[in-house]
Amino acid sequence: MAIEEKDVRRRKSSGLAIGQGLIKGLGVTLKHMLRPAVTQQYPEEKPDLPPRTRGVIALKEANCTVCWKCSRECPDWCIYIEAHKETHDPAGGGRARSVKVLDRFAIDYALCMYCGICVEVCPFDALFWSPEYEYSESRIADLLHDKDKLGEWMETVPETEPLEVGAEVKGKK
Repeated sequence: MAIEEKDVRRRKSSGLAIGQGLIKGLGVTLKHMLRPAVTQQYPEEKPDLPPRTRGVIALKEANCTVCWKCSRECPDWCIYIEAHKETHDPAGGGRARSVKVLDRFAIDYALCMYCGICVEVCPFDALFWSPEYEYSESRIADLLHDKDKLGEWMETVPETEPLEVGAEVKGKK
């Protein structure tokens, strides 16, 4: 008999808790229902992006020494680099120097996961994050962008912020 009384008490108290939870939930729903919607009309109104937004990777071709670090470190293998060597005669004597010349630099954004490893490992600051985010294509094959397109995005890369007072530059004291 004692067991049945405990079950009855437990059922009554849990029923009360369910009713209170239902009322709280409906209160939250009503509160949010009465607020005005905050919808941004995207194509007409562009969103305000934070200054360090990661949109697309831009290439500064003049800084690229064709070291292949970015393509080797890329976990998706979406960076394609082709180059050839040219020999330059020395200006004031000495031996001739060979220099790698960049023929092709392309990133397949259909494969890219925007991790930023390529930007981080580039020792010569040839790759940068651009806040550009509107680069969709109608065909997936068109998401392979070459060095010309990556160079155009370099214009949208914001200037680097100055160092804080007292900060040290790497390698200098």
